Amino acid sequence: MENLQGTVPRAEPFSADLLRGHTDTIVLGMLGNAERYGFEIYKLIRDATGGLYEIKEATLYATYRRLVKDGLVEASWGDETQGGRRKYYRITDAGRAVYHQNVSDWTATQRIINTLLTVKGTLE
Repeated sequence: MENLQGTVPRAEPFSADLLRGHTDTIVLGMLGNAERYGFEIYKLIRDATGGLYEIKEATLYATYRRLVKDGLVEASWGDETQGGRRKYYRITDAGRAVYHQNVSDWTATQRIINTLLTVKGTLE
């Protein structure tokens, strides 16, 4: 669909900086229902956003190491039946608690921001 200037509008812009602060929560959420290997998580994030957001692999692997060190995720090596040896990650009970707290914090923050953005007298 074209706009008045005859160009196709691009996808809604977003701030990757806002998402970057939530990498741990995103990864913990991806591990909520299943044990997954590192690159699989990368693909899930990319595919879930239709390719609009990709976390750099180096950032993800640093996140995995930090989450393991903090006891929020456990790591184990898989077998080599499907090619190269993969490291699998699974969320711990502590990780689930942190995930739920972070989602609760995000929901409260979102509610406050939405309220402030709709205050009468603000730009429209």
